[in-house]
Amino acid sequence: MPRAPRSPADLAQLPTEAAHPRAAKLDTMAPEAIAALMLGEEAKAVRAAQTRAEPIGRAARLVADRLAAGGRLIYVGAGTSGRLGTLDAVECVPTFGVPPSRLVPIIAGGPAALTRSVEGAEDNVRDGEARLRRVAVGPADVVCCVAASGTTPFVRAALDYARFRRAATVLVTCAGPPPNGERVADVVIALETGPEVIAGSTRLKAGTATKIALNAMSTTAFVLLGKTYGGLMVDVRPTNAKLWARAIRIVRTLSGLDDAAARKMIEKAGGRAKVALVMHHAGVNLARARELLIKHKGSLRAIVGDLDADTGKASVGARATTADEARTDDGAR
Repeated sequence: MPRAPRSPADLAQLPTEAAHPRAAKLDTMAPEAIAALMLGEEAKAVRAAQTRAEPIGRAARLVADRLAAGGRLIYVGAGTSGRLGTLDAVECVPTFGVPPSRLVPIIAGGPAALTRSVEGAEDNVRDGEARLRRVAVGPADVVCCVAASGTTPFVRAALDYARFRRAATVLVTCAGPPPNGERVADVVIALETGPEVIAGSTRLKAGTATKIALNAMSTTAFVLLGKTYGGLMVDVRPTNAKLWARAIRIVRTLSGLDDAAARKMIEKAGGRAKVALVMHHAGVNLARARELLIKHKGSLRAIVGDLDADTGKASVGARATTADEARTDDGAR
């Protein structure tokens, strides 16, 4: 991964700019053949991400630790990379019940760049630093910089400033690992996707691999933070009919209640499925359920133990432990 080449000759050497050997006659191929080539290349994006499970896991642990300590996850990118970072930030809010203030997306060119190209924005070094100054990035935060080429001036300036401010840093790139083991970030996720079917169009498999890596990083981080129980998003915010139905289904599955009773329990819990489950299994009120979750760092399993997926009932030992803990703490007060 070159430091930051910007001359035409240097840019031509980037892996993301290389011509694909099977695309030399792309414009003469049948549509079915073009689609087959495209889909075969997209499959390579999945494999490229799969080989980076170890750094993705380390990045997730870094994110989880900073969020648990009260910090923020800040995404920085330009063009497709910026849009993918913004998408990840925005979608984590309802999925995991995270306050929007804890996930900060920054894209070169500002919000307008989400829907149209902002010419020259990715080359604006001053703005890369200024945008991080504006959100007061600091040691409590983790900054995830996304740049398919690894050289985008806006992103690299933001990365340098984040390191200067002693924030934790992650770099997601499709340009290969840093040369000579250079430490450009605390964690580098180097997705070696190779040349695109349309040379330089990193919205293709480089974008796919980046999306997969960001999904894996953020999801793993929130699993570590207790935002799921098994594969269920117990911290989902039911902000529409579909999410209400999902929250009810989760509570029904993990409690054995029918739909009407599950909905009533969620409403008593202030719209929080996880809180409703603690109230149900521990036999406590809303305030006490919230206290238990704080005490156990948001982990539902730490409070209710292993639940039977068919009956929604906790094992006898887990139910007794939870009930005893609730009574003991109430008595101590």
